[in-house]
Amino acid sequence: MHQERENGMTMKEKEGILLKSGTNELEIIEIYIDEEDGYRGYYGVNVAKVLEIINMPPNVNKPPNSADFVKGVFNHRGKVIMLLDLAAWLGRKRVEKEKQIVVITEFNNITSAFLVSGVTRIHRTSWGNIKSVDNYMQNFCDAITGMVLLEGRTVLMLDLERVLGELNPRLAVPEGKPEEKIQDISDTKIAGIKMPIKVLHADDSKIIRHSVKELLEKDKEFIVTSTADGKAAWNCLIELKNKAADLRKDVNGFIDIVLSDIEMPEMDGYSLCQKIKNDQELKKLPVVLFSSLITDKLRHKGISVGADAQFAKPNPVELVHDLKEILAHRLSV
Repeated sequence: MHQERENGMTMKEKEGILLKSGTNELEIIEIYIDEEDGYRGYYGVNVAKVLEIINMPPNVNKPPNSADFVKGVFNHRGKVIMLLDLAAWLGRKRVEKEKQIVVITEFNNITSAFLVSGVTRIHRTSWGNIKSVDNYMQNFCDAITGMVLLEGRTVLMLDLERVLGELNPRLAVPEGKPEEKIQDISDTKIAGIKMPIKVLHADDSKIIRHSVKELLEKDKEFIVTSTADGKAAWNCLIELKNKAADLRKDVNGFIDIVLSDIEMPEMDGYSLCQKIKNDQELKKLPVVLFSSLITDKLRHKGISVGADAQFAKPNPVELVHDLKEILAHRLSV
């Protein structure tokens, strides 16, 4: 019997629970790692990223020259999946047990699996209950994007995208500057758009905020204001709206477009988008969702809150062109 059935519900059955977007709610699968020193660490993963929870497959083969945290590959339902040792990636020493649990995930359009000690349960909570980690904490451990108190336990929210990024740089938001690609796209000029384009960007990953800002501002065509979560972005928009009202100007004189991640502490991207589209002054602003959760199965959530466009990470290079296209379309209607 699969572990997800033991917990009372398959992942597919869970899909129908939170179809409505903009509630700022999410469901977290709480997993744990038992370490050799007797410590048990609790970690959280968004249910939207989880396909299935199974027992350790019998035949796992480690590819040659693979990273230390790669346990191997296995065949599951006709698909070859890479199994990653979460404890090894976190730099922890996990206690080897006879029964081991594997969490199969899908994000960034990639199916992967993570070896853990066990799973406790699924929790429904609000992004408002998940607290951001400060820059010191992110510098100390950039695998953690937030923390939440669940049943008296501190659960650390994992940045699983970083694991894939370490395995294959093409699956991560690039920190460098692929000059040949950027040059091709930055040459795109669209009539009617006033430069520089003023972007408000919300993302809980310090690395992604830095990478996107560096990329967009490279040719001085964009000015990017970065925030670490949706709540901070919303507060920034309210300040700009009030400033525009005081000066009797249009808010578009201060901001052109909002670019937002979906998974963020305090307020997620869906809720941020919905609040913008429900505001009489701000609703004219284009909102672009830029997240690893942009998949065919989940795209309806962004549509339901009025997102103008949705782009899957990790392809920020195309954003230069896409943001201009969105603004040009808005000017033409």
